[in-house]
Amino acid sequence: MTSSPFAPASRVLPPAVSRAIILALALGGFAIGTSEFVIMGLMPDVARGLGVSEPQVGHVISAYALGVVVGAPLLAILGARLPRRPLLLALMGFYAVGNLASALSPNYATMLLFRFIAGLPHGAYFGVAALVAASITPPAQRGMAVSKVMMGLAVALLIGNPLATWLGQQLSWRYAFGLVSLLAIATVVMVAWTLPPDPDEPRTDPIRELRDFNRPPVWLTLAVGAIGFAGMFCVFSYLAPTMIHVTGVSEAWTPLGLLAFGVGGILGNLAGGWLFDRFGVRAAPVVLIWSALLLLAFPLAAHQLWSLLLAVVAVGTMGALGPVLQAYLMDIAGEAQTLAAASHHSAFNAANALGPWLGGMAISAGYGWTSTGYVGAATALAGLAIYGVARWQRQSALAAQTGS
Repeated sequence: MTSSPFAPASRVLPPAVSRAIILALALGGFAIGTSEFVIMGLMPDVARGLGVSEPQVGHVISAYALGVVVGAPLLAILGARLPRRPLLLALMGFYAVGNLASALSPNYATMLLFRFIAGLPHGAYFGVAALVAASITPPAQRGMAVSKVMMGLAVALLIGNPLATWLGQQLSWRYAFGLVSLLAIATVVMVAWTLPPDPDEPRTDPIRELRDFNRPPVWLTLAVGAIGFAGMFCVFSYLAPTMIHVTGVSEAWTPLGLLAFGVGGILGNLAGGWLFDRFGVRAAPVVLIWSALLLLAFPLAAHQLWSLLLAVVAVGTMGALGPVLQAYLMDIAGEAQTLAAASHHSAFNAANALGPWLGGMAISAGYGWTSTGYVGAATALAGLAIYGVARWQRQSALAAQTGS
């Protein structure tokens, strides 16, 4: 697939420097992934610690996700004129403070507030990091470069979340967020050390970004992610109580479930970058159909540990949709590169808010913990339908241009 004329231009850096930069950016993704998902493994512990129910802890997850939804476009616009290097440092420093505040939350109400605040820099960081990775990578390898930055999220699911969950179970769930704060500080140090200033970096105008952002192809692509991803979070958010109440294992087994999800996340992330570099956005419907099928199978697999773990690995592969949509947005966003890249993570976390909310409604209505699989399959099919609308809109626009 050819690159867009608006895609970030590559600058020539020694290969070792480029690898170090992407590693530093991925460390930020590791910190974010650990913070975003660890509460799912510690749901029973957080519920006991704050004196609330497990579905109420699901609202804490949604509060973080809503912080991402609000913060990604807002901070992208406010930071549009700033060079990317200091913007990345400021965003990750803010993230360290937000997670430290979460660790010190005295009650449920403040936990909701601090998780919302912690989510604010999430999307803008990933958006700017993806642009930096693309700018130091040959155009034909942009999809894989973006997936390497996103790999921090996947590795967090494989290593960071099980480790932080174990730490939280052994000591207190508060230590998990303290660990994230330390990881964020380490990211600030690594990015400052590895990423050189770029005097030729293009400056963006917030007005032009808003103009190019406010177009149907961009909004429809974001909607595919916001709806199509929700099923993954619907299942994953309630994985710990599902393992305890349906599979019948003790809380000590929940880190293994997180580990299985992390394996799937890494496989999906790599597959997503590979698929985009070869098939472009046409990979999206394949991932969505695969997602709907495996989510339908999840309730059947949840009753035995071995089949549950295999199903959780499969659910994790839904993450392939992320690199596909992130890289595609670079092709269609025009001059709204920063805003569109950041807003992708708003969409991703709109899914993270929608999934636990819908799953919690089904569980509270008495349909059982495994009803999350059926709810998730419905959202994947809804995302597929939105992709169909986007494809029709794109073909209609091309036909109109050809006719004129």
